[in-house]
Amino acid sequence: MMNRAEIKRSLGVSLWFVFLTFPLMVVRVDSINETIEWRWMNMLWVGLGSFVLSLVSRWYFRHRETRASNPLEPSGVSLQIRSWFTDPKHRWPLLALLALIAVAFPFTFSAYQTNIMTTALMYVVLGLGLNIVVGLAGLLDLGYVAFYLVGAYSYGLLNTHFDLGFWTVLPIGALLAAIFGVLLGFPVLRLRGDYLAIVTLAFGEIIRLVMENWNDFSRGPSGISNIDRPGFFGIDLTLNQSITYLYFLMLVMVVVTIFVVNRLQDSRIGRAWLALREDDIACQAMGIDKTKTKLTAFALGATWAGMVGVIFAAKTTFINPASFTFLESAIILAIVVLGGMGSILGVIIGAFVLILLPEYLRALSDYRMLAFGAIMVTMMVFRPQGIIANVRRRYEFKGKVS
Repeated sequence: MMNRAEIKRSLGVSLWFVFLTFPLMVVRVDSINETIEWRWMNMLWVGLGSFVLSLVSRWYFRHRETRASNPLEPSGVSLQIRSWFTDPKHRWPLLALLALIAVAFPFTFSAYQTNIMTTALMYVVLGLGLNIVVGLAGLLDLGYVAFYLVGAYSYGLLNTHFDLGFWTVLPIGALLAAIFGVLLGFPVLRLRGDYLAIVTLAFGEIIRLVMENWNDFSRGPSGISNIDRPGFFGIDLTLNQSITYLYFLMLVMVVVTIFVVNRLQDSRIGRAWLALREDDIACQAMGIDKTKTKLTAFALGATWAGMVGVIFAAKTTFINPASFTFLESAIILAIVVLGGMGSILGVIIGAFVLILLPEYLRALSDYRMLAFGAIMVTMMVFRPQGIIANVRRRYEFKGKVS
């Protein structure tokens, strides 16, 4: 049961939320008729909802502290869910069902829905690429959008000036992005934490501003238009066919990315990234080359961003520097943090939540971003480790000591 002090605190929280949301939820100005509409019922619902959520959160945290104080208590539902998914008897039928849904999606839903899903798959790959740098190696990169830009402009410029096709430029964009990743990695070898974040943020802004102001090279703010869509053995595709084709292309790329990143996690370089994330001094003391480890993380993470950049340019057929602002880097980083740093499944779920949820909250009209923000805040309060927390590996020695 809640005591009187907790109820008072929850009441204070509800009043604070009413005060914060008052201009948006209560006051509506009609500039045409020059009238003001006061929506007092909205204030009542905000106060009541925040009061109930505050009480629920206080009960949740008190219950979690009680469980933490009793280490013998089993983890309950969370343990059952984890064991259910790790059981091959359940995992393979689930994967088969997901594959069936993914293949049937463009033939079941409209081209608009398919286009949105393609965008979500692009952010899945971007999130998995940044997860290498942030989630595995522990290097806070706020300029990840710069590699995304390099891939997009690689295709835009090479297609416009040299008439190179999509499949020709795809590996070129990945290679150029990897080179830029190494170029970024060298100056920041000695940096970590906030200092690394500032330098990478500056790198992303420098690349964007160069493209915005170098008119002779990149056409400046006007951007590059009429970029060719991906070809399919020389067959001319209609707009709807191109949308479906790009969807399946991204689907294949997501599967390949998951396979490669999963193999990298279990490889020697993957274990070196984890060691670097946990303690870089101990990592160096164990004989791991920090320079090689960091540069490899930046290069491989940038490679995926470069490929997605090429696909983005082919998908939109138009690019300009306004599409590659810091907000894009923030969204991709939010996908990694929300999903769970180092977790492949978590990043996938985080990408779908962050990209699809605002689209499907359009029914709330003016309040959809408010609802979206409230959902994100609630998620970070109740599960700060992410949707799917990465399980820390433990090694046990079971041999006999002589």
